[in-house]
Amino acid sequence: MTALPSTPNDIVRLAREQLAPVAARGAPGRVNRELLGALHDTGLLARAFPSSVGGTQPGAVSALELCVLREALARGCVEAETALAMQALGAYPILQSGTPATVERWVPGVCAGEMVAAFALSESGAGSDAAALELRAEPAGGGYVLNGTKTWISNAPDADVYTVFARTSGVRARGVTAFAVDGHAPGVSGTPLEMVSGHPIGEVTFNDVNVSSDAVLGEVDAGFAVAMRTLDLFRPSVGAFAVGMAQAALDAALDHARTRQAFGGVLFDMQSVAHRLADMAIAVHASRLMVLDAARGYDSGVPDVTMRSSMAKLFATEAAQGVVDGAVQIHGASALERGHLLEHLYRDVRAPRIYEGPTELQRTIIARRLRSSTGTTA
Repeated sequence: MTALPSTPNDIVRLAREQLAPVAARGAPGRVNRELLGALHDTGLLARAFPSSVGGTQPGAVSALELCVLREALARGCVEAETALAMQALGAYPILQSGTPATVERWVPGVCAGEMVAAFALSESGAGSDAAALELRAEPAGGGYVLNGTKTWISNAPDADVYTVFARTSGVRARGVTAFAVDGHAPGVSGTPLEMVSGHPIGEVTFNDVNVSSDAVLGEVDAGFAVAMRTLDLFRPSVGAFAVGMAQAALDAALDHARTRQAFGGVLFDMQSVAHRLADMAIAVHASRLMVLDAARGYDSGVPDVTMRSSMAKLFATEAAQGVVDGAVQIHGASALERGHLLEHLYRDVRAPRIYEGPTELQRTIIARRLRSSTGTTA
C-alpha cells in the first residue's frame, strides 16, 4: 500500500498520477476490477467504510467524508470516483441493515476491492418513481423466490452482490423488501448497457432466484426505508461528484485562457471570457458550499436535511453542466476531440442530473418540504 493521501489535493494528485492510467486500461462499460484493487491499495476505498469491515472510519462513513473523497477523486479521475462511490452505494444497505452474517459475507470483500457491489432499485417502469417497482419476491421454502428485471443498474451485470429491492406485498412504497443477492446465483443474468456515463451500467434479470430469509435487509415490507436511508447519506455526495468535475473543467479553462494567444493577447484579456470564467468560479464555489452544508447537516442530524440534500444535489449538478459547457466553449474545437479532458467531462457530467433523483424530482421534494415548513433552511 502506498502512503495514504492526507489532503484533498493529495487525493487529486494520486488520482491523476496513479488511478487514471489504471482506469484507462479498463474495458468500456464493464467493471474495472484492477481499478478497485488500486483504490484499495491507495487506502482510498477503506476511507468509505468502518473499521469493523476493514475500513478506516470508526463508524459508518460521514456524509462530509464522502463529499471530500468524491470531489477530490472526480477532479482527478472520474472513473476512480464512480468506482469508489458505487462500491459504497451497493454495500451500505447491507452494512446498515443486514444480519451480522450477511455483513461479514459481503462487505469486507467490497471494502477490499475484491468483490463488486451494486444498488439495484430502478426498473424500466420505476426509475424516478421508485415506489412503482414490480420485481417480485414470493415466499417459498422458508425463503423467497425473485422474479423480474432491474435496469440502469451501476456495476451490472458484473456485480458479485446486488442490493435488490423487490415487491413482497402491498402497493407503492409499502410492501417493498430489500435483499442481499449473490450476483452469481442460479437464475441471475445480465447485459451491459451502452450509455453516456462515467461508470458501467447494465440490466440484471432474476429468474426464479432463491434467497434465504437471512438475505432480507431490515424488515420485510420495509425495504423502501432501507433504500432511503442509504440515499439520504449519498445524495449530498452526488453534488460533490459534480463539484469535482466542475472544478476540473474550471481549472482547464483557466489554464487555457491564461496562455491561448488570440486577437493580439491572451484569451483572458477579453472581457467576455474573463466574465464567463468569473461566473463559472462563482457557480463552483456556491455548489461546494451547498454540498458541504448538506453533508454537515446530515452528520449533525438537522431536521431539514432532506431539503438541504435535494437543494445541494440539484444546484451542484445543474451548475456543473453549465461550467463544463463554458469550459468547452472557451477551449473551442480542441475540447471536442476524442480523448480531451473536457470531451470526457462533457459526457460524464450529464448523468448526475438524472440518477439518485433527477432535477425535477428534487424540485418536487423541496416544494413539498417548503409547503409543510414554517420557515426556511437558514
